[in-house]
Amino acid sequence: MALPFPEPPASIPATPAEVAETKLARIREAAAGWAAASIQERIDLVKAVRDAVQDQLEPWAEAVGRAKGGDHGSEEWAEAVGDGPVATIRGLRLLDEVLVRLRDTGSVGLGKDRFTTRPDGRLVAKVFPNSVLDQLLFTGFSAEVWMQPGVTADNLEAHTAVEYPKATHGGRVCLVLGAGNISSIPPLDALYKLFTEKTVCIVKMNPVNEYLGPVFERAMAPLVERGVLEFVYGGLEIGDLLCKHRDVDEIHITGSDKTYDAIVWGPNPGQDERKAKGEKANETPVSAELGNISPILLVPGPWSESDILFHARNVASMIVHNASFNCAAGKLLVTPKDWDQRDAFMDALRKVLSEEAPPRKAYYPGARGRWQRFCEAYPDAERLGPEPNEQVVPWTLISGLEPEGDHLSFSMEPFCGVLSEVAIPGKSATDFLPAAVEFVNEKVWGTLCCSVIVHDRTRRDPASEQAFQEALDELRYGSIVVNHWAGLGYALSETTWGAHPGHTPEDIGSGTGHVHNAFMFSKPQKSVVYGPFMPMLKLPWFFDHRRKNQVLTRMAAMDYEPSLLKMPLLAWHSLLA
Repeated sequence: MALPFPEPPASIPATPAEVAETKLARIREAAAGWAAASIQERIDLVKAVRDAVQDQLEPWAEAVGRAKGGDHGSEEWAEAVGDGPVATIRGLRLLDEVLVRLRDTGSVGLGKDRFTTRPDGRLVAKVFPNSVLDQLLFTGFSAEVWMQPGVTADNLEAHTAVEYPKATHGGRVCLVLGAGNISSIPPLDALYKLFTEKTVCIVKMNPVNEYLGPVFERAMAPLVERGVLEFVYGGLEIGDLLCKHRDVDEIHITGSDKTYDAIVWGPNPGQDERKAKGEKANETPVSAELGNISPILLVPGPWSESDILFHARNVASMIVHNASFNCAAGKLLVTPKDWDQRDAFMDALRKVLSEEAPPRKAYYPGARGRWQRFCEAYPDAERLGPEPNEQVVPWTLISGLEPEGDHLSFSMEPFCGVLSEVAIPGKSATDFLPAAVEFVNEKVWGTLCCSVIVHDRTRRDPASEQAFQEALDELRYGSIVVNHWAGLGYALSETTWGAHPGHTPEDIGSGTGHVHNAFMFSKPQKSVVYGPFMPMLKLPWFFDHRRKNQVLTRMAAMDYEPSLLKMPLLAWHSLLA
């Protein structure tokens, strides 16, 4: 579960209730027409939005970079480009491509050669790469979406793009409660609801990043002008009004489990009693992405000194990105206790975090209080960086935890620069992986995403490869990324993003439902992204990438207008990283 998130002071005046109601009435009036709109109209709107987002790249990045403590061209600015416009333009490009295929063929465009079946019968779709450009931009990476049991090659069509080619409902209104950390979340959530589920949307900006609202209103102006999208501002009062409004048919939230419980079960006191009785305070259907203690499973193997140093930077980058205010940030390192290189890896990680990783502004409300909570629970926690102040929470390592016991690090997402390490008995992949999977499935809060780092030579051993494949089968996470940051499962957009299915309103965990999901599968179970153990080039989300801003701005241009002619300059900057 999550710790409290204080509401920051408003940066934009709250939308008056009567204005919010007028906006809601406007999209309600457009809902039926939007559900029945032609695919061609949708394609035209997606292209127009992509143009508008590209036009807003600079002001978008400037606003986010400034809020997070960076100037133009800084690490914060470059991250803002990648987390915001790049992710959004990529999602729009993929949406455009899928809609064109639906218009022309009635299919999302995955041939039968892209499907396989796991030994237990689960259907798997290979969703990435899809072009030569993808292969060049992400050399060595691939991704799959695994379907829920019962979905087969024969019935998959009935579980894909279910709202197409004709409307299956008379028009619905979705309230999207935007997240305050990663700036592409509100637009991508709204785009999924608008185009995959054909609902009209009213987006309430999160007070943490509501300063982006005017940028979003310009970037998504074609949809606002069409009458299918509106933005509102404010805190709990306007959110409560909309959550309970008769014209809202469904709610989508990216946030915390505490916010979900307040919406569905009502405020405290009395929330637990209502839960126990099954008496919801709000019967409106809610889909939600609610965070996670993201584990990183470090599989023992024949690692060289350079392997250890690379993956120490890899893990550190999972923590440093966005000052660790990510639901996909690395939060729990699961190591093999008996691996003879465990100490060397932990020493390398300490060195990287203390000597190389720059301190970051703790911009997200409540960060210092959450950090102090963990320091009080673990007095031996190592502060790997500058002393804390009102602007900075130091990178903090809590190491050597035993898997037994009810540790705070296993049950509460810190949502700040705290990484814990737990040592699971095991010396080889075959004894470590089953125990590690059971541990994270049964004792670690959340099912959103995780990473598994495994050496290529380990996977060449048949017994170890079998243990690895069984781990993928058994891990109850909505997104699994092999060898890299779990955030890649969010960024690709071909993959799904959301909790592993199975949470209930009474025990919501990491949430319910999914977004991104470019191929519009209605019953996905999990996505798996595979990456090379040692990639050829430094990856642009690494904290020490020296050409991050050049690479990410050119990736935005590539997704905006794909062209092989743009590859040489992009490759040049990547080589100089």
